[in-house]
Amino acid sequence: MKVANKEAIENGEKELLDTIIAELDWSMIEEKLKEKHNIKLQEDVDFRSGDLVVHGNKIAYKVNFDVKITLSVLFDRLGECLDISAAGFGEDEEETDDDFDLKEPIEEEPIEEEPIEEEAIEEEAIEEEAIEEEAIE
Repeated sequence: MKVANKEAIENGEKELLDTIIAELDWSMIEEKLKEKHNIKLQEDVDFRSGDLVVHGNKIAYKVNFDVKITLSVLFDRLGECLDISAAGFGEDEEETDDDFDLKEPIEEEPIEEEPIEEEAIEEEAIEEEAIEEEAIE
């Protein structure tokens, strides 16, 4: 036996969440997000879902948003990942001493080359000539 209209309850909950979301302190949310995850919100914040929940024996409101962040991937010339971070701070980001400018030459460790012996070169040339002669025959 129903004592209330399901649609009325759902509409009332939606209106309540809409009112709460409209009054959220986004500067405080952004501060907490920066503190906890070191990222900053971009302009695109879309409401996904919301609900009443029980948290620590208290009624609470849980709202989920889709947000856009800037992902920075740093890797070396060998393809090895050096760092991955969610930036999202734009002009507020500080360069670290580890950052580099591509205009400056990158110092690479010298590659030690082993000298090729003349005998090996001559043997290889003789083998190539033999292969060519077999192909001609």
